[in-house]
Amino acid sequence: MIDKQEIIKKENQLQTRSKILELEDTLLELVDGENIVKGDTETFPLKHTFTDGIYIRQMSMRKDSAVIGKIHKNKHVWFLLSGSLSVASETSSEDYESPCYIEAPAGSKRVIYAREDSVWVNIYPNPTNTKNLEKLEEEIIVKNYEEFEEYINNKKNKI
Repeated sequence: MIDKQEIIKKENQLQTRSKILELEDTLLELVDGENIVKGDTETFPLKHTFTDGIYIRQMSMRKDSAVIGKIHKNKHVWFLLSGSLSVASETSSEDYESPCYIEAPAGSKRVIYAREDSVWVNIYPNPTNTKNLEKLEEEIIVKNYEEFEEYINNKKNKI
């Protein structure tokens, strides 16, 4: 039996996903290096820490700034160390006050808005103990949802 509520929920998620991707595309066209930036910059400084089997990425955000995250292959935990964030994804929109931690699901792509100056960290496995950020990104994220679906299907086939 087809669950109509599940179909409606999935359709709403896909519509929200589409809006997030449209916002990202629009912002990428407007990158000016000052008000709209891409990647690790003075506007959103990143700190990378490595320990046995773990990679920690810390980001600082100024009040009233926003970022659009990347699509993560696996679920992971992130900690809000200071400040206050609003986070929207295809499944929900939540406000977070520090200190707190959140489990982000695999395949999540989020729009994050800093309501206050904020510092947050993502925690990722690093089984090879590499310090090469490009290699880590290949292990942690995908470039688009098609690549994520392919990753999930390949993972299922290995089981």
